[in-house]
Amino acid sequence: MAVTVACAQVAPVLGDVPANLAAISSSAREAAAGGASLVVLPECAVTGYPFSRSDAEAVASPADGPVAEELGTVAASLGVHLAAGHIESSGADLYDALSLFGPDGSRLATYRKAHLFSTERSVYAAGPGPLVVDTAIGRLGLTVCYDLIFPEYVRALVDAGATMIVNATNWITDPWQTGMGWDGSMVRSLARVRALENGVPVVMSCLAGAGGGFTSIGHSTIASASGRVLASLGSEEGVTTAQLETDDEDTRRWSSIATYRADRRPDLYG
Repeated sequence: MAVTVACAQVAPVLGDVPANLAAISSSAREAAAGGASLVVLPECAVTGYPFSRSDAEAVASPADGPVAEELGTVAASLGVHLAAGHIESSGADLYDALSLFGPDGSRLATYRKAHLFSTERSVYAAGPGPLVVDTAIGRLGLTVCYDLIFPEYVRALVDAGATMIVNATNWITDPWQTGMGWDGSMVRSLARVRALENGVPVVMSCLAGAGGGFTSIGHSTIASASGRVLASLGSEEGVTTAQLETDDEDTRRWSSIATYRADRRPDLYG
């Protein structure tokens, strides 16, 4: 099956949800015009990335609130699957969330980020764990940012039947971290390796822009099951698309050679 997917790399303004939703709609429209059946927006694309509890509370909304309604309307108007990062409120808890909408505008799932990085632990509650969503374009394993660092977590999604990994992220850096090697080439390699070691495509969409003293790295990447970069962006806003082949001759041939999951020796490393 051939599926065209897109990363829409945006630079949201913290707190300006209406403007961010307008930018999401515009980027999704561009992706759909390029033939995309799945459009992936970054982590916190709706809200901007909050560094404090008060900033997160100011932009949070329920999973089925007006923000979800607007995102569903965008998906339905374009006839695409749409995944977008936002801050979800649920009772007293806040979650760094990723919602997936179907081409009819229905909310198919909301994934809550399971691995919280550094000060995020003082802002958000951790999500309950892996989520794989059945769709017309495959079984999508949803992840947010830091989740992609943990190979065993992504492997759990694939073992649960995911045929594609979707990662909405905001990889950030500063001059010191960049000097340590944390840059665009590194995050692109992260997407490639997760795809290669699991034998499934990875669609990683990252924020652009700057805020809170950090720069969002960007470099959104679509990697094939062999780890080949099919499409990518630099550090600026933009949209990129690629066609994923999941059952063509090359994919079948690669799968017959790259039997990585079957060749594991869990008796040696648990």
